[in-house]
Order: sequence, then C-alpha cells, then structure tokens
Amino acid sequence: QVQLVESGGGLVQTGDSLRLSCAASGRTFKTMGWFRQAPGKEREFVAALRWRTYTGYYADSLKGRFTISGDNAQSSVYLQMDALNPEDTAVYYCAATINYCYSNSGCNDPSDYGFWGQGTQVTVSS
Repeated sequence: QVQLVESGGGLVQTGDSLRLSCAASGRTFKTMGWFRQAPGKEREFVAALRWRTYTGYYADSLKGRFTISGDNAQSSVYLQMDALNPEDTAVYYCAATINYCYSNSGCNDPSDYGFWGQGTQVTVSS
C-alpha cells in the first residue's frame, strides 16, 4: 500500500520557521514535492525534488524562503520554511510521482503527481 505521510505542521508566529516532513512507503518515486491550499483558494505548487539529479524546483514567489531536500533512500522529502508570514497559512500536501517531472514547466503541475498525502496544517499568526 502506497502512503505519503506528512508531519511538522503547526501554529507559528510571523517570522518563525517550520520544517515539514513527508515519508513515503510502498514504492519508490522519481519526483516528490509539496503543494499548498489556503481557504477559498486553489491548490498551488510550492516545491519539488527530482531525485536523479537532486534538483529542486520552486514557486517563484517562495524562492529564498523555502528549501526542499530529501534523504538518500529517496523515501522522504522535507520542506524548510523560513520567514513565515500569514500568507503562508494553508494545508500543505506532499505529492509524488513515479515519473520524472517536466523540468521545463518547473515540475509545478499537480496533474503530474499521482500520489498525495492527507496534508498538514500550517498556520502563521500575525
């Protein structure tokens, strides 16, 4: 059974940092990433990691504050989030695909990801 399990969310204040984790089990993925969805908004791309080249892709608006990384076993990805602000409040979802994402598109298309976690809530207070 394939599972993606997120952890690390919580309530923080503006300027704080959080580190989200996503543990995959059941199969090996070639790309893993993070999306988020705020209340009343569509799900949006945050970051992705292509394992073969260990290349990270980011939403332009989040570059410099968010960093994606993974473990050597290619079974877990992490999202380090710094300088958080209330606009970062959302449910953060881990996503994975058995394929290499399309680097030309920045790996940001949610339809490319066939596996999703249940999400972890991140709330940033002002």
